[in-house]
Order: sequence, then C-alpha cells, then structure tokens
Amino acid sequence: MGTDIPNDEPIVLFDGVCNLCHGFVQFIVPRDTEGQFYFASLQSAVGQQLLADHGLEDHDLESVVLIEGDDTYVKSAAVIRIAQLLGGVYRLLGPSRYLPRRLRDRVYDFVAAHRYRVFGQKEQCMMPTGTVRERFLE
Repeated sequence: MGTDIPNDEPIVLFDGVCNLCHGFVQFIVPRDTEGQFYFASLQSAVGQQLLADHGLEDHDLESVVLIEGDDTYVKSAAVIRIAQLLGGVYRLLGPSRYLPRRLRDRVYDFVAAHRYRVFGQKEQCMMPTGTVRERFLE
C-alpha cells in the first residue's frame, strides 16, 4: 500500500469496517479509469492525520470525506464531487448540488445511521489487492 500522500490527487476517506462504504470504494475503483483517486480508511493513522491537516479532527466516522487539494467535501457534497470527477453518466448527479445541503445531508445521515444494520460491518478494514493496492494509503 502507498505511503506517500499525494498532494494533487483526490483522496477518499471512508469507514473501513462498513460494508456499504467498502462497496462504495469498490464502485469507484473500476470506474476510475484514470486512477486519480487514492483511498484511506477514516480509522487509519493516515486518515486521522489527513482529517487533522484539514481541520476535521473531530469528524465522526459516519461520513465519507473527499480531500481534493485544499478543498474538503463531506457527506453528500463528497458523493456528488466524486461523481463529477468520475465523469460520464455519473456527472448527472452534479446538479443535485443545488439542492439545499441540509436536505441532502438529512438523507445521507439517515443512510449512515442505518448502514451497519442494513449492510453489516467487517471485523477489520478491507485489504486491497492487485494494482489498486498502491492507491490505498497506509
């Protein structure tokens, strides 16, 4: 797994023991044909350092976080921005950013609050394999 934190590439921080979050990462990987995204679990030392570096050290583990340079996106804003960066048909999610954030995040929070019960959770963070392994930060 990669140890250097890229400065210019988008980094997705996710709940490493959540099956839904794991599935979201597994959704991104094959669609990220340019290999632009890097990944780290929120629970990891790198994840915690990145949160602290971007003023999110008190961030809960119930949200995906996207770090893109100096910009950070959380919850629904992160999902929308990831879709935009993936391009193609996923860009169609982009206009939903004009919906009130409060409304978008209410839906996001509902899913996050029930994700373990509905989708289950892992005993430990996922371990990537193959060529994608180098895009996971330790």
